[in-house]
Amino acid sequence: MDNIKNIEHIISAAEASGCTVRRNELLSKYTTFKIGGAAAAVITAENIAVLSELLKLCKQYDVKRMIIGNGSNLLVSDDGYDGIVIRLDGDFKNITIDGDVIKCGSGVTLASLCKFARDNNLGGLEFAWGIPGTVGGAAFMNAGAYGGEMKDVILSTSYITNDGVTGTFVGEDNKLSYRHSVYSENDHVITGVTFKLSVDDPELIKERMDDYMTRRRTKQPLDYPSAGSVFKRPEGFFAGGLIEECGLKGYGIGGAQVSEKHAGFIINKGTATCDDVCRLVEHIQQTVREKKGVELECEIRRI
Repeated sequence: MDNIKNIEHIISAAEASGCTVRRNELLSKYTTFKIGGAAAAVITAENIAVLSELLKLCKQYDVKRMIIGNGSNLLVSDDGYDGIVIRLDGDFKNITIDGDVIKCGSGVTLASLCKFARDNNLGGLEFAWGIPGTVGGAAFMNAGAYGGEMKDVILSTSYITNDGVTGTFVGEDNKLSYRHSVYSENDHVITGVTFKLSVDDPELIKERMDDYMTRRRTKQPLDYPSAGSVFKRPEGFFAGGLIEECGLKGYGIGGAQVSEKHAGFIINKGTATCDDVCRLVEHIQQTVREKKGVELECEIRRI
């Protein structure tokens, strides 16, 4: 009961600040997996002042909070989330440029960022074209593909703490490594990212982007809801290859299925629950462990 009252305090403050508030909102609407029960409320913050206030209130009232971008790497419980979900819009979707340096809010989609860089003759982000996340999520997990990663192009990240204190991590302080960043070690919220790119021929940039997108469409099950690659790449192997060698392509539990197009993906055939996906993940891990002697580590964040 206290938690409900505390959440109401935060909702009231958010509404008074002009935020969009959606109560008892299904999180399946906000994840690319299209899975997840309801959150107590989904609140949209449009500037740093409002975000700061929300974070401080969540801490004051001891209410759980979660920041969601495009929800492209999340698996949310069927029981939902008994806290506040915050989405970033407004100022958090601004992009500016100074020579070969781009600054943008963490709510900017990678698609928008890649187009902006291309249109300003800046190369280096082509690998991110087609990754269905936001800049904040990409920085959080050092997203990468086709030999490129955020680590190659990030100069700095800005953040805010639960106490409303803002700061910046520069260069190596971001601790960017395979699917990891300093934000994996703390509970700060990424508010912006600065990228250092390189001047290039826009036609060549476009060719590379088109090439990567063609590869994605050819090899990945983009016609079905998913959370992208399910497992981290085990040293010396490819997760999808191991899963396929174990004969698991097309194997399903409930509405969740190992993609027949790319075994590294689990897809939602339309009725998948979080429990279906979790059971399938465990089955894959057990099978690969027994047949290949390799431990697969899940890269999807379970909420």
